[in-house]
Amino acid sequence: MNIQNIIFDFGGVIIDIDFQKTIRAFVDLGADQFGNTYSKATQSGIFDQLDKGSISEQDFVEDLKQFLPDHISDDHIIDAWNEIIIGIPPARIEMLEAAKKNYSTILLSNTNIIHYKLYTPQLAETYGYKSLEELFDAVFLSFKLGMRKPDRDIFDYVFSSRKIPKESTLFIDDSKHIVDAAKKYGIKAFWLKDGMDVCDLFEDGLLKAAVIEQL
Repeated sequence: MNIQNIIFDFGGVIIDIDFQKTIRAFVDLGADQFGNTYSKATQSGIFDQLDKGSISEQDFVEDLKQFLPDHISDDHIIDAWNEIIIGIPPARIEMLEAAKKNYSTILLSNTNIIHYKLYTPQLAETYGYKSLEELFDAVFLSFKLGMRKPDRDIFDYVFSSRKIPKESTLFIDDSKHIVDAAKKYGIKAFWLKDGMDVCDLFEDGLLKAAVIEQL
């Protein structure tokens, strides 16, 4: 099997995230039922709109205020929303640097402007990369494109933009429904299950034979 291109998800694959930390942060602010409206499996409404960039950061904050006491500030809301972001372990940076020597590496992420404004300077401060574009060969972010996985249009956009064939491309994501959609689209896809680390799929910058055999 000749894999030449690897499309990586970001949250849960490259950068560590914790949905429960954000849920707990909003509960602590007074949004007792926040966990019922937001989770890894079911994001809807304003969360989906923020990921697609169809509402502004300020509109998002104002919308969330309906679930919170009057004294909660914009900064409190943004800080709680950002609790999900843990960071990128050094081993993942090293893996990406090595993999980039052997593959065309592409980032495809459902992400939003608020998180982007947090992890971008963190990447620069910690690892010296001024942007994700310096770490990958190409970067596709949902809030900039107005599209979101698992919708077909975002896959169409990535493949037409990069002019890469599906048969030589591997997609790695930690959400099963998105992996299933990618497979239906015609891409080889690997589901990074809970407890797995993407670094374990590689050795010296190359996909392990055991991983390729599973595709």
